[in-house]
Amino acid sequence: MKRLSIILFSLLFSITAYSQGVDFGIKFGANFANISDVSGLDNKTGFHAGAFAAIKFNDNVALQGELLYSQQGAKFSPGDFNLDYVNVPVIVKYYLVQGLNIQLGPQFGFLVNDNIDGGDPEAVDFSAAMGVGYDLPFGLRIDGRYNLGLTDISKNGDGKNQVFSLALGYSFL
Repeated sequence: MKRLSIILFSLLFSITAYSQGVDFGIKFGANFANISDVSGLDNKTGFHAGAFAAIKFNDNVALQGELLYSQQGAKFSPGDFNLDYVNVPVIVKYYLVQGLNIQLGPQFGFLVNDNIDGGDPEAVDFSAAMGVGYDLPFGLRIDGRYNLGLTDISKNGDGKNQVFSLALGYSFL
């Protein structure tokens, strides 16, 4: 255990020393979700909220991890497909000019709640996340992101999550 603690401390110290800045904060926003490859479904509006931590390696590149509660799914004529996830995106941010960045990375989702009767939903969702963001003064941030589902949401059929999200964040550092 002592050896593991030394390794983790050394790794954290070396990343911190190499990076230009460490960033922690919270974010929340709206989700506009649907399920691909299934006809007769409409967009479902939900929310996401959580925390982020980032390491900025230089003026142009940062790595940001997030932990988000996210309402996803779709609407159809008699009701809704509700799929609630704890999502963990790992985003590389490339800064084009002061504050303006493009974002790309994988997202891992863990299903925590659903209302699909007999649908046998998958417990894990894997997506590709891509978007654009802007870091405003005083720690404020905005971003728009599209999450393209790469795995089926159900063991019994086709259909992948498709989520467009708009978020507002605040950095404490």
